[in-house]
Amino acid sequence: MNDKGRYAEQCAAEYLQQQGLKIVERNWSCKQGELDLIAVDGATLVFVEVRMRQSSRFGGAAASITPAKQAKLWASAQQYLQSIKSAPACRFDAVCIDGTDGQTISWLKNCITA
Repeated sequence: MNDKGRYAEQCAAEYLQQQGLKIVERNWSCKQGELDLIAVDGATLVFVEVRMRQSSRFGGAAASITPAKQAKLWASAQQYLQSIKSAPACRFDAVCIDGTDGQTISWLKNCITA
């Protein structure tokens, strides 16, 4: 991961913690892919995709979460759930950072569905 990716994930983690979520995993990976952040929001396990784009020229950060990327996230989350041997309520969120300053953050809750 490059420095911009680490910066984006750190900004996202700090933002989510300020909103009351607890980060339980960072960069969890398996053969299906990687989960940027895994957090707990109350009794809900939250899989978080972090996206950063310097420009909205091609649709911005949210537009970069393609159907193929969503499928990888779904498969990775299933692997994670099997590894913890429990099935809490889950959702997929995205934290989208547009611009280079880390200040324009959008938290999209429950934005990826199976």
